[in-house]
Order: sequence, then C-alpha cells, then structure tokens
Amino acid sequence: MQIRTTRGIVAAVATAAAAALALAGCASTGSEAPAAGGDAAADFPKIRFGYIADFNGGSLLAIAEEQGLWEKQGLEVETPVFTNGPLQIQALGTNDLDFGYIGPGAMWLPASGQAEIAAINGLGNADRVIAQPGIDSIEDLKGKKVAVPEGTSGDMILTMALKSAGLTIDDVEKVAMDPATVVSAFSSKQVDAAGIWYPLIGTIEQQVPDLEILAENEDFAEEIAFPSAFVVSPAFAEEHPDATEAVLAVLREAMDYRVEHLDETVELTAAKLKADPKGFAADAANAKYLSATELDELTEDGTVASWLTGLNEYFVTAGKLDEPTDASTYYLGEQFVAAGK
Repeated sequence: MQIRTTRGIVAAVATAAAAALALAGCASTGSEAPAAGGDAAADFPKIRFGYIADFNGGSLLAIAEEQGLWEKQGLEVETPVFTNGPLQIQALGTNDLDFGYIGPGAMWLPASGQAEIAAINGLGNADRVIAQPGIDSIEDLKGKKVAVPEGTSGDMILTMALKSAGLTIDDVEKVAMDPATVVSAFSSKQVDAAGIWYPLIGTIEQQVPDLEILAENEDFAEEIAFPSAFVVSPAFAEEHPDATEAVLAVLREAMDYRVEHLDETVELTAAKLKADPKGFAADAANAKYLSATELDELTEDGTVASWLTGLNEYFVTAGKLDEPTDASTYYLGEQFVAAGK
C-alpha cells in the first residue's frame, strides 16, 4: 500500500523523533534485561514505552507504576515522553521504542503497516474546531488562518468539519503548529481558528473566554468513532510474543483500575506528570474508558474493527491512505483477549 508522503516529511519526523528521545534521556541499546518479578522463568527485554503527557496518554502508565504492575509481570520499563503520536511511530520504526500511544488522528500509520495496535485506550470527545469571536460558522473559515497540530485528532476534526461545509483544507490557510504553540497563537490572536482539544482549550478560554466552538466530535458520532490506542513495533511483537502478552496484561489491569477509580487515576496521573489535576479531570470528562472485559466483547463482536474501518475510510478521503486496510492485519485483538485468560 502506498502512503502519500514525502522524503522531506519522513526526514523531518525522524529528526524530531531523535530529538525527543534525546531530551527524554531514553537512549537504549535494546539489550535483554532480567525479569524483575512475577512468573519469571523468562528474561524479557527492557520495554521502552512512549506516551504523550496528558491524561489519555499517561493514565495507564501512572497506574502501572503506582500499583507495581510492571514488576508483577516481570517487566522492566522506561517511559519516554513525546509530543505526538507520529513521532512515536517513527521511533518504533527506528527501533528506539517498543510501545507507544497515539490518538485517532495518527491511526492511519498502523493502518499503513508502520505499527500494530496492541490495545484500544478509550474513545475521545475532546476535539473541537474553535474560532475567534465573530467567526460563527465553518463556512466563515474560508480564506482564514487556521492552526492545527498536523497528524493529530485536531487535524482530523478540522478536515471533517470543512468537508461538512463543502470546503477542503485548500480553502483555508492551514498553519501546522505543535499543540503548545496553537494555544499561544490563538490566545494572542495570531490565527483565526484552530483544530485542537481539551484541556488545551480550557487554557485558551482563560485568555479568550468568548471564543466560538464551530465543531466537535459529537457532530460526527454517527459517521466515525475517535479511539486512541497503544501501539507496538511489529518486529517487537513478532520477536517477543511473551513480553508483548505481559505488557498487554499490565494494560488490562490498569484499564480496570481506571474505570473503577477514575478520580484517583486523575490524581496519580497529575502526580506522575507534575501537573494540575483540574486539567486532567477535564480531559477525563471528555472521554469514555472501557474495562478490559468490555474491550474483549467489543473486539470479539467486531465493534473495534468497525471503528478502525471507519477511520480507514476517512483517511482514504483525507489522502493519507490509497485504500482501506483490513483491521485484522494490524490490530492484535486476539492477543489482547488472550492476555486476560
């Protein structure tokens, strides 16, 4: 399957991925490390698990650390932080990372064969297209400067919103920015609109309280779901099936804890990331989290595959994929379910 990209983009992402890894202090040789505990006849490789420093990206890792779940499964783990999903996919491909976390906007990357989905994390409802006061419709964005973190769910909802109004991305002046820069650019009125998400929108609202919300996830609920997911290097999953199953077992137990103790999980995640719990509480309020058993059922009845298929069809229309991909070729659903038995 061909992916519509360029050498320049790949090179830029590779450079950024390397920088992110260096800043996180996560240089690793990938050497084998003895199991720390649990059923530990096997020696598992040290797991390099990337994440994004928000509630969705960091909550299960915070639980796993606080509850000792890695040790329970005999795993040694390092958790470098990244600013977005595509950088983590790039790091998987260069063997600088084993697992990572992505939002729905980056789901075309595993669909194109660059990673495998190890587990669904949750369903998001935090994305919005926002505009400066006085711009009160998507149609009004024509010719306007719109900021968006490229390859994210903010990019995705902007594209969908424009399409719903009979517009394309070529009808606006799209400005690619990292999420933090979107916040400052919108707050200082350097851009007219943005595709971005909560809790970052909450920060923007402190400076622009009368901003306009032009589109949100729920506007497209009948067309498409917005799942986030944990991804794994295909090479790692193939070479280390037992370690992959152990990681999935950790994620499953952490999922159940999050569903049963959401408020405590907000506090744990805020402590891990040294951030204000109020922002993470807003983040948690804009997502739906499932237990491992619920995900088992949704995997076995084909619901998860339908979510991924819907995303694939969107990515074809958005020019990210040439054709839809069979979800069973990159979603490790059977392994996820087996890890609970």
